[in-house]
Amino acid sequence: MRIAVLPGDGIGPEVIGAAVEVLKHVAPDLETVHGDVGLECFSRRGEYLPDETLDLIRESDAVLFGAITTPLKAEGYRSPILRIRKEFDLYANLRPVRNPAPGIGLVDMDVIIVRENTEGMYTGEETVDDEGVDLKRRVSRAASERICRFAREISESQSRKSVTCVHKANVLRKSDGLFRDVFYEVMEESVIESRDMIVDAAAAALVSNPQCMDVIVTLNLYGDILSDEAAALAGGLGIAPSANLGDGHALFEPVHGSAPDIAGKGVANPTASFLTTAMMLEHIGRTEEAGRIRRAVTATLSAGHRTRDLGGGLGTKEFSEQVLSRL
Repeated sequence: MRIAVLPGDGIGPEVIGAAVEVLKHVAPDLETVHGDVGLECFSRRGEYLPDETLDLIRESDAVLFGAITTPLKAEGYRSPILRIRKEFDLYANLRPVRNPAPGIGLVDMDVIIVRENTEGMYTGEETVDDEGVDLKRRVSRAASERICRFAREISESQSRKSVTCVHKANVLRKSDGLFRDVFYEVMEESVIESRDMIVDAAAAALVSNPQCMDVIVTLNLYGDILSDEAAALAGGLGIAPSANLGDGHALFEPVHGSAPDIAGKGVANPTASFLTTAMMLEHIGRTEEAGRIRRAVTATLSAGHRTRDLGGGLGTKEFSEQVLSRL
């Protein structure tokens, strides 16, 4: 199997470099091929996402992605990650959020957030006039059906108890109302408990009663915000993995961004990249190796070996060495 490795910008090369080292330790038979993407790529080649990188993705079984820095002068700029999602129809953004070890995080949490990845307010279709900006928002029956079906299948495969549809249909009656209605149609075929919740109430519940949340399925913008909120409650973005999944391709990325303020200082937390690598391995059928990585990360954190964002003093390299020693 071939894994396309796209480190990107900022701390991306640091944390993805550590993740590749862990990957080679648990699955040395996997081929890893590096590709160019992002602002640093643009500075060298004049393009943010070269055609050869797209070809590499097409020819690979999965993609391990780092982070992208958005240019300050973004006129004409198109986000590489959004382009990849569109190009390969990666319609499902999967964000499992759980505390990586006892004592980490503000609340106890074990939630899976399934976010529709191609529509909503992220169409990018903005029209400017003298008075302001109009944004085209898209919610289709087809996209709603497949993301709700994806959430149902994830819930059933993991023996989850409930799926909550998060929306704002009390205001956006037609668009969010369509999404909510399709959700209940899809869930009629399942024994999993189904319910819906207004997005602001869901945001409050993640803080005050996260145990009531099991699997959340929601639209693009809501999922983007709620998943970062949940990750912050569970320990921070430094521990948050994610996957962008379609029917033919899959891209896996830590969600913390490029963090240019700490890039090159050796202090970035690679936990999210390790857990992202575990998600990728699980996706390609290597569940044993995925489990080894997760156990090693939990054991390392439980022993008190932590990076600065988690209250410790270890750098990227030192923390990685602790995880590798347990592997």
